[in-house]
Amino acid sequence: MTCCGLLTSSKQPVPLRSSSVSVLIRGFVADVGCELLYRNEEPGPLETVFVFPVDAEAAVYAFQARLGGACIQAQLREKKQAQELYGDALAGGQSSFLLQQEGAGGDVFSCSLGNLPPGAEAALTLRYVCQLSLEPDGAARYVLPAVLRPRYTPHGWGREDVTQGVPRVPPGELPYTLSLSATLQSPHGIDRVLSNCPLTPLSYTAGSRTTAQVSLAQAPPWDRDVELLVYYAEPHKPSAVLEAGLPGAEPGSLMGDPAVMVTLQPSVPEVVPGQSSAGEFLFLLDRSGSMGCAMDGRDGSRRRIDSAKETLVLLLKSLPLGCYFNIYGFGSGFESFYPQSVQYTQQTMAESLQRIQRLQADLGGTKILAPLQAIYRSPCRAGHPRQLFVFTDGEVGDTQDIIAEVQHHRGTHR
Repeated sequence: MTCCGLLTSSKQPVPLRSSSVSVLIRGFVADVGCELLYRNEEPGPLETVFVFPVDAEAAVYAFQARLGGACIQAQLREKKQAQELYGDALAGGQSSFLLQQEGAGGDVFSCSLGNLPPGAEAALTLRYVCQLSLEPDGAARYVLPAVLRPRYTPHGWGREDVTQGVPRVPPGELPYTLSLSATLQSPHGIDRVLSNCPLTPLSYTAGSRTTAQVSLAQAPPWDRDVELLVYYAEPHKPSAVLEAGLPGAEPGSLMGDPAVMVTLQPSVPEVVPGQSSAGEFLFLLDRSGSMGCAMDGRDGSRRRIDSAKETLVLLLKSLPLGCYFNIYGFGSGFESFYPQSVQYTQQTMAESLQRIQRLQADLGGTKILAPLQAIYRSPCRAGHPRQLFVFTDGEVGDTQDIIAEVQHHRGTHR
C-alpha cells in the first residue's frame, strides 16, 4: 500500500497523534471533515509533505494547515504560479504550503508543508464529499480512508502485512487516538446502522426517524478498515439532495454554484416474479422558442435549452444497465428519438448523446398534452416500472386537462 499521511522527504511517516472525523451522510452522499494532529519527535527539523489519495467518487473542497500560531488555508492557483509562490515563500523564510495533484489518474494529492521544527505539531484540516456505494442489500457503505486512520501491524504479526511501509508497534499500543461521529439524514427514514467496529446506540434526533447520530464506542481494531452500513426505510425511492455552494466562492466555479444530486432508481411496491428493477425512463424536453432565451435574461449567458441538455446528459449517463429509455421533444408538436423505448447499452447511450448535442429550441409553442397522451398510450414494458421526467421553463396551456391526464395514469407512471 502506498504511504500516505504526513511524510518526510524520505517518505517516512511523521507520527500521527490524533484523528478526529465527523461525517454527514445524506442519502448516498457523505460530507467528511477531519482534523489530524502530527508531531515531529525527531531531534532536528523535518521537511514534510502531506499525501492523501482521493477515489474517483470524491472531491476535496477545503484544506487548512496550522503550525504554531500560523493558520494557512489552501487557495486555487495555476500550477506554475503556485510553485513559484511556494518557492518565494521558502526563500524568504516564511511558512508555506503547496497542494498539488499527482498521477495520471489525478487521484493522489500532495501538499508540501516546508520544515516542521523538532517537537512542533502540525494540525491539518481536510474536507471532502464522496458518493457512497450501494450494497446488494440496499445499504449505503462508507469506509474511513486509511489516510485518516492508518493501520498499524504489531510485532510478531504472522499473517498478511496490511500496513506495508508503516512502523510496527506492540499489540494494543496504537500511537494515536481516533474519534468518529456520523450524522445521518434521509427524507424517507433511517432503519439501522451496522459496522465492523463497536458503535454507540443509534440516536434519533427527529420523531420521524429522518435524522440520527452514531459514533464509535471504542478504539477500533488496528488491522481493518472502519466501515459503516446505513440502511434506509426506502433506499430506492427517487430523491434529490441540494448541495449549496460555498459562501464567497466565485460564481460558475466548481464550488461556487449549488449542485443537485438525484437518485433515479424506482421504488417497486412489491416483488413480482421475473420482474426487473431496472425500469423504463422517459425524458420529455421542452424545445419551445422560449427555451432559446438566456437563463438570467442577459445576452451572452447560458441559454435555458443548454442547461436542460446538460441535465439530460447527466441523467442519461446515470441510468442503470438493463433499463429502457426514450427522449421526446415538444413545442407546437412533438418528436421522439426512437419509435419506442430502447434498451440502455453503450451504443444507444452514445448515439443518444450525439443527438442531444444537436437539439435546439426550434419547435414553436409549449403544448405538452399531446406528447403526454402519446406516452401514456404506449404500452409499459412488463417488469420495468416507468418514470417520466419533464423539462420545461414556463407555463403551458390546458392545465386542467394535463392534471387530469396525469392523475388518470398515476398508477402506472411516476
